[in-house]
Amino acid sequence: MTEFSLKLNEDQIQLKKWINGFALEKMRPIAEEWDDKEEFPWPFLQEAADIGLYGWEFMAEMMMNDPTGISMMVSLEELFWGDAGLGMCVMGSGLAAAGIAASGTSEQVMEWVPQCYGSPEKLALGAFVASEPDAGSDVAAYRTRAVYDEANDEWVLNGTKAWITNGGIADIHVVVAVVDPELKSKGHASFIVPPNNPGLSMGQKYKKHGIKASHTAEVVLDDCRIPGSCLLGGKEKLDERLARVREGKKGNSQAAMQTFEATRPAVGAQAIGVARAAYEYALEYAKEREAFGRPIIMNQSISFMLADMATEIDAARLMVWRAAWLGKQKGFKYAEGSMAKLKAGRVAVHSTERAIQILGGYGYTREYPVERWHRDAKIFDIFEGTEQIQQLVIARAISGLRIE
Repeated sequence: MTEFSLKLNEDQIQLKKWINGFALEKMRPIAEEWDDKEEFPWPFLQEAADIGLYGWEFMAEMMMNDPTGISMMVSLEELFWGDAGLGMCVMGSGLAAAGIAASGTSEQVMEWVPQCYGSPEKLALGAFVASEPDAGSDVAAYRTRAVYDEANDEWVLNGTKAWITNGGIADIHVVVAVVDPELKSKGHASFIVPPNNPGLSMGQKYKKHGIKASHTAEVVLDDCRIPGSCLLGGKEKLDERLARVREGKKGNSQAAMQTFEATRPAVGAQAIGVARAAYEYALEYAKEREAFGRPIIMNQSISFMLADMATEIDAARLMVWRAAWLGKQKGFKYAEGSMAKLKAGRVAVHSTERAIQILGGYGYTREYPVERWHRDAKIFDIFEGTEQIQQLVIARAISGLRIE
């Protein structure tokens, strides 16, 4: 097992500097513009692809060649320090790639993950399609059906999905659907919908509170036919798993949860990036802003807020790094991923709110970035499992009981 260390190695230090430089030079100057537009920033994504930051090779390097699991967390913190909306545009396809890696065969991973990104010459997007209008956290309530057409060796998908990052504009959609309704969440499977499938279309595009540069929309599946080979993991493996569940034997985690379990520490790292951006801005402002003849940081009411922010950000980062390291070593024994995401989401919301408070009236205006960071921060309490879902996971882990 790799030794756990809080000291970044030289590669990680250079990685941090590289992404921080990109965030400072390419993201910060355009963040407000794309937040106002509420459009997908293709020119920005092209820049990220041109330097190798957006692409399956970068993801593979971070996920496969880092024995610590921390390099990806460092990358995400710096990227989202730049801007959460633009950062989500870079990382949105990663959730689809994670879905493929969680459920697919090695051959499927090799075939489909690169297609989630395309190339600098021809960009592509991936989308992980799980939540539904009446079923977000309650994955057992999914209604989107996948029915096998044995005569044609095809799966037929029908249903509507909601709140999907890159939904409808992606080239590759990884869809979680119900194959056996009686088994509830254990009756799910994941499917690849290849590009330009006429059975898949975009429903409404959501107007959001934050991360507005990132595209979020409904995905409508209407007699969407896909080849049998697009069932992730293959039909033989699915049939065996369903048979075990029907017999009352323990089955694997259902499809959506397998993906979320792998990505929750990463979401925590994103939240920390936003929190740190707000903290650093508020710190510098407090040093420069004068009231009653001295910098406002000289007032305990201000300096103590900043002290708390710094402490909470460090605490959240340590939890994220621990969860990432344990996940890489396959050493989860508790609910470390959920704990990390829960803590980091709360810290992002609190730190950005405190930053507004420190800036006072200026913080409430759009002339300063802290109000945007505050809007962006709230999503980390919601997506990939709400704050309450994380508490439920943790409560079940500490009690050993099926708390509802």
